[in-house]
Amino acid sequence: MAKENTLQYVLLGLLAKQDLTGYDIKKLFEQEVGDFWCARHSQVYPELRKLEESGQITSYTGTVGTKLQKKYYRLAHSGRQRLQDWLAQPLGSIMPTRDEFTMKLYLIRSRKDPQLRQLFQEDIRRHEENLAHLRLRWQLLFPTQKAQEKDWGHALILQEAIQRETRKLEWEKKQLAEI
Repeated sequence: MAKENTLQYVLLGLLAKQDLTGYDIKKLFEQEVGDFWCARHSQVYPELRKLEESGQITSYTGTVGTKLQKKYYRLAHSGRQRLQDWLAQPLGSIMPTRDEFTMKLYLIRSRKDPQLRQLFQEDIRRHEENLAHLRLRWQLLFPTQKAQEKDWGHALILQEAIQRETRKLEWEKKQLAEI
């Protein structure tokens, strides 16, 4: 069975929160959504076009400042219904990640491999940077219980990401110490 295009639902969900321009959506993928879902610029605009052609979203032009015209996208009733139907569906199978560290580690045959120590050190650095980024995002987005309540799902995702990075670092540091 072919995997369904989840990007369409991600876009519908983002537009369910508020009207957005393509640029706004691009920034969301670079920032908060990008912490757990990725989509390239070249994927977003064609998908917006398909959603608009199918009547699930509409667009309008808004003026920013005195002259700048921007195209905003808005969720239509049929798009809202489609999003709700998707949210009610059971989850599909977990897709494998495409993590370079994991693949390189898989290919190393011996504990004595001279690249092993460097591989762990590099990945620890990457995860420490990511953990610092996630903790900063938490401080900026959810400084109060009220802020967490306002966007509960996002707060939970960010908490889980912080815990995941913390566990990953603990495991990697333990492995490095044992090499």
